[in-house]
Amino acid sequence: MTRRSFLHSAVISPVIWGAGGPVAAALAKDDRYRASIGLQMYTLRNEVARDAAATVRAVAEAGYRQVELYRSAQTEEMIRAAKDSGLAVNSMHFDWNTVVAPKDEGMGDFRKVLEDAKGHGLSHLVIPYLDESQRRTLDDYRRVAERCNRAAVLARAAGIQLSYHHHAFEFEPLEGPRYGFEILSTEFAPEMMFEIDVFWVKAAGWEPLELMECLKGRVSQVHLKDMKAGLTLPLYTGMPAEGFKELGAGIIPMEPILKRAAEIGVAHCHVEQDQSPDPLHSVRQSLKYLEQM
Repeated sequence: MTRRSFLHSAVISPVIWGAGGPVAAALAKDDRYRASIGLQMYTLRNEVARDAAATVRAVAEAGYRQVELYRSAQTEEMIRAAKDSGLAVNSMHFDWNTVVAPKDEGMGDFRKVLEDAKGHGLSHLVIPYLDESQRRTLDDYRRVAERCNRAAVLARAAGIQLSYHHHAFEFEPLEGPRYGFEILSTEFAPEMMFEIDVFWVKAAGWEPLELMECLKGRVSQVHLKDMKAGLTLPLYTGMPAEGFKELGAGIIPMEPILKRAAEIGVAHCHVEQDQSPDPLHSVRQSLKYLEQM
């Protein structure tokens, strides 16, 4: 399946679970995303390693309303600091191998992830990555999809939405014109959703708005991230550090993306910037842009 044929004939599920409905004006002062904008804490991973509590407090002081966590030795400390700072914690990236490479048929390790997530009051869990060995062929992606579907049923029974966060490598042709994201998008069950990262969509040579519309009803969350002008795309791997920019400092318009997110029922939007020479400054700059645009 080619990019064009996917955009025009992707299998679209009408099911949406765990997300609110559309809003009228995506950038109004009372906009749901502006009022609850999140930060993926991986952006500040080095700062978190030095002082997790102080870093989370700085995020709250910058004006963010929620944080999306990532799996680290400081996860529990980040959760405590977030709650102390009045930040919501709805979502977390976790060890993907508990789903895509389970140690047992019952997915015991993932069940423990679910138990911990429920204990912390999370509503979303996100598979954040795949090792290269897990994504070499279309059959690899079929195996990933089957295991994600099994895990998503367990997650829904626990009151948690399971989603998959993509990068650009899922869009790289593997067998003729066919590619991994095609398999995931057509074989994911209704219980399994996507966390769309607009930067990586653009890096793969696709348009975020088009993909979001194709996946209407199947996108639980969105990562807001900007890209430096002048990169040669598609760039499936090997993104240079300087390719990541603060919101408003790159080539990806955020206002249409936020409007489309509202139209398709996205629950949460999170700022993220994988690389920055000054991450705290970058997250403040990105939030200021969102507040002023």
